Amino acid sequence: MSSNTHKRDNLSEAKAATAWYLYLIENRLGQLYTGITTDPKRRIAQHRGEKVGGAKALKGKSPLTFRAIFQLSNKSEAAVLECKVKKLTRTQKNSIIQSGKLELTNKDGTLTFNCIRAELVDSLPT
Repeated sequence: MSSNTHKRDNLSEAKAATAWYLYLIENRLGQLYTGITTDPKRRIAQHRGEKVGGAKALKGKSPLTFRAIFQLSNKSEAAVLECKVKKLTRTQKNSIIQSGKLELTNKDGTLTFNCIRAELVDSLPT
């Protein structure tokens, strides 16, 4: 095997092992924003304008506060949950925030995800 093949394999393994996070942020107007990322600490800094790349929907609406963060196993799972959460009502999103639980029901059953406390974001691997 060539060294390029090894590099590609290592890159694939690293991508497969990367944790994804679904988050809900509340802005100064009390609105909730839902998104996914591999690095919540970096992402909220982008949304706050501290780094390049934040969402236009949050521009000028600081302070921004994490209301819920859920660790997921892969991008596909994160994207599916993000789509489902974005379709929920405010009352349903508040229920997720209050309970600290997010459930995904599919043909194989129901998966329950527990919220990571926002203050633990600093200890997440980057």
